[in-house]
Amino acid sequence: MRLTRPMLALTGAAAVLVLAGCGSGDTKAKDAVPTTATGSLESLAAEVKCSPNIQTDADELRQAICKNTAGRFILATFATDRGQREWINDAKDYGGYYLVGRKWVAVGDDGVVKALRKKLGGDVEIGTNHKAHGSHDS
Repeated sequence: MRLTRPMLALTGAAAVLVLAGCGSGDTKAKDAVPTTATGSLESLAAEVKCSPNIQTDADELRQAICKNTAGRFILATFATDRGQREWINDAKDYGGYYLVGRKWVAVGDDGVVKALRKKLGGDVEIGTNHKAHGSHDS
């Protein structure tokens, strides 16, 4: 049987899939991220054990300052995915760490965001790093 390039490519792809499936067998890793949480600002705050201090309460955005054992952070919920993405894109110009879920965002320092992610799941996004710009003091 003669192997063609497409057959070799399929064989290589199959090998990669088999190797990717190999591991320690431990499917519950210590730092595993839970399924991303959903819900209202209050339900997300309850999940991470904070009492939200509501700062903005509008139809399209609800935003609160929260504090728990991990530290202080901002928790925001959005009516639409588009509104959420626009808010994140604008906010990231100010730097910081953003834990992003479905129609919600938590903003805090790196350690706080990592701790929140263990409870809420989500994806971490990092804002603009202004340290490279140096000091403007003369």
